[in-house]
Amino acid sequence: MEQKDLYKELGQIRSLMEKSSKFVSISGLSGVLMGCYALVGTLLGYYIIYQPQSDVLLGGNNLERSQVLLIIALTILFLSLVTGFVMARRKARKNKQSIWNMTSKSLLFAVSIPLLAGGFVSALFFIQGYYQLVAAMLLIFYGLALTAGSIYTFAEVKALGIIEICLGLLVLAFPDKGLLLWGLGFGVLHIIYGFIVYKKYES
Repeated sequence: MEQKDLYKELGQIRSLMEKSSKFVSISGLSGVLMGCYALVGTLLGYYIIYQPQSDVLLGGNNLERSQVLLIIALTILFLSLVTGFVMARRKARKNKQSIWNMTSKSLLFAVSIPLLAGGFVSALFFIQGYYQLVAAMLLIFYGLALTAGSIYTFAEVKALGIIEICLGLLVLAFPDKGLLLWGLGFGVLHIIYGFIVYKKYES
C-alpha cells in the first residue's frame, strides 16, 4: 500500500469517528427560522412595552403587559422546539441516520441542566417582578447550555454560546437595552449561525 493511500484511509477513519461522536442532524435552516421567530417576538414585545396603542389590545383581553410578554415568549419557545425537532428528524432521515442515539442523548443531557436551571431562575425573577433580569438570565443560561453541548455537535455552537453569554452580561450592565439585546441574541445571531451551518455542512 502506498503512503498516499494510507493517509487517505486514515482520513476516512478519522471522518467516520468524528461523525459517530458528533450529532450532525441539527439543521441550519431551523436556526434561521428560530431567529425569525425571535425577531417577530421582539417586535411584538417592543409594541407591547413602548407603544401606547397597545393598551387597547391589552384592555380588550384583560391581560397585563407581563402576561402578554410571557405568552409571546412561550409561543416562540414552543415553535422553536417543534421546528428544531422536525427539521433535525428530517435531516437525519435524509442521511439515513437515527435522531435518537448515544450522541444525541449525551447532547440532550449536557444542554438540559443549564436550560432547566436558567428556566427556574428566570421564572423566579418573573414572578417577583424583576422583568429586566429575565432577558439576561435567558441569554446567559442559554449560552451556557450551548457551550456545554458543543462538544457533541458543530464547533460553531460553542462560538454562538459564548456570544450569547456576553450579550446576557451586557443586559445586566444595560438593563434598559434588554429587549434589543434579547432580539440580537435569539434573533439575529441565530439567523447568522443558521446560514453558516447551512452553507458549511448542508449546501
